[in-house]
Amino acid sequence: MNILLIIAMFLAGILTVLGFQVLQQQNDDSGTITAPVTEQVVFDVMESPERIADEESIKEIIYSGATVDMRNQGMTTVPMSVFEKRNTVTLILAGNALSDSFPAEVRHLQSLKVLDLSNNNFTGVPAEIGQLQKLEVLNLSGNPITGLPLELGNLKNLKVLDLRGTDYSQYDLDIISKSLSDDLEIKIK
Repeated sequence: MNILLIIAMFLAGILTVLGFQVLQQQNDDSGTITAPVTEQVVFDVMESPERIADEESIKEIIYSGATVDMRNQGMTTVPMSVFEKRNTVTLILAGNALSDSFPAEVRHLQSLKVLDLSNNNFTGVPAEIGQLQKLEVLNLSGNPITGLPLELGNLKNLKVLDLRGTDYSQYDLDIISKSLSDDLEIKIK
């Protein structure tokens, strides 16, 4: 086998592992490999927002390492495929038009440390969020949330709870904060 072909196949394998898709490999008469990489699979939705509508494409959206960043995309619903990335450490859905309650499927993201849901139209937070034992930052600011699940009190590693611009219940917050660390920073103004 031609040494250039072996090297090209090796590089194509590495690029695939790193998040690139090898779409075309052509071998002309001289043995030269042409167009080994034509599209990056992990892409920035800011460059291709029309692909968000396709649920299959969501699986490819800005998933670099353990961060899923889908901020400011004009989304009205949370794609369920977001919850398939079980090793996600940071999930950013800020600045969309997401409404109702955040999906209970968030419980599947057991590695999650940062959850930014700011500046949406969420009216509720599911009790299942209290199952995220590694969660350190929860940003709910800028949402019309009126009640907080008491299960937030289970988040023993929580360091920052941002409630600015919400209609949170002081009663709920008082109960929750009794269960959490004294070092917890609660942002309300």
